[in-house]
Amino acid sequence: MAAELDDPYDWDNRVEAWEEVAATDAFVTLRDAVCTAAAVSAEERVLDLGAGGGLVALALAPQVARVTAADISPAMLNRLEEHAADRGIGNVDTVVADMRVLPFDDHSFDVVVSNYAFHHLVDADKALALSEARRVLRPGGRLVVCDMMFSLSLQPRDRKLLAEKVIAIAKRGPSGLLRIFRNAGRVATGAWEHPATPEAWEEMLADRRFENVHVELLVSEAGLALARRPPLAAAVGAAGIEPATPRV
Repeated sequence: MAAELDDPYDWDNRVEAWEEVAATDAFVTLRDAVCTAAAVSAEERVLDLGAGGGLVALALAPQVARVTAADISPAMLNRLEEHAADRGIGNVDTVVADMRVLPFDDHSFDVVVSNYAFHHLVDADKALALSEARRVLRPGGRLVVCDMMFSLSLQPRDRKLLAEKVIAIAKRGPSGLLRIFRNAGRVATGAWEHPATPEAWEEMLADRRFENVHVELLVSEAGLALARRPPLAAAVGAAGIEPATPRV
């Protein structure tokens, strides 16, 4: 792991809380959706962005050649390493990294995955992270992102999701009501999470010159975005450059 980075969400002190969330049936379902969509094979190299305690990285590791788990929190990655050791998994590297500026060479990975990390970035930073993901993917490499996909709007799906969340939190009693008020304040000040809509994901991926872009809705507010970095021949053609004529 590299030097510590600035962590505005203080993930180093939220490891236990996040472990409880990651162990829920809902998040196990999301993990399985990411792993299925990634469709990895034994020789592939995988990068997990915002890997946390390793929910996705450790599930994929037995199926691939190597997994690199990147996260802004050293404490999260320490917990991931503990889980890997407990399970006898030895093909996972951990790297403290900012998704917007990845410390990896171009074309380093066959697959890039991420699960519930992108909504902590504003849209401009999501775009930077997606550009970095594309850069480190090999030509033809695949991207799989699971994240919150909705907005604070009056659209029917958004209204339904927000109502369900408020009701569920309110049922916790005084602590739930306090959380609602705190979240309302965070929304008002722009300090809340920054989920993007499915349509925004499609646009961001297309703008980053991914192909085979597909976004589908999962349970609750979750969505899955799939895309591929174009193969080298397609990228050359799109740039208007004729591929070299092979020697005979």
